[in-house]
Amino acid sequence: MAEEKTKLVDFEKKLENAKAVLEKLMDPELTLDQSVKSYKEGMKTLQEAQKILEEATLEFEKIQGKIA
Repeated sequence: MAEEKTKLVDFEKKLENAKAVLEKLMDPELTLDQSVKSYKEGMKTLQEAQKILEEATLEFEKIQGKIA
């Protein structure tokens, strides 16, 4: 149960980080180099969040299979 809560916190933290990167990308004074770095950072963060979400989905499906 504690592991699930940790994953949820990690997922939410990653989404918050991705939102922060998006806000940074909207800054018109951001250089191209900074934009590229921020974009890469944001994509990596979103991929990590997606992995957590997929793991949770698989776990949910496994639980549903045991109940049904």
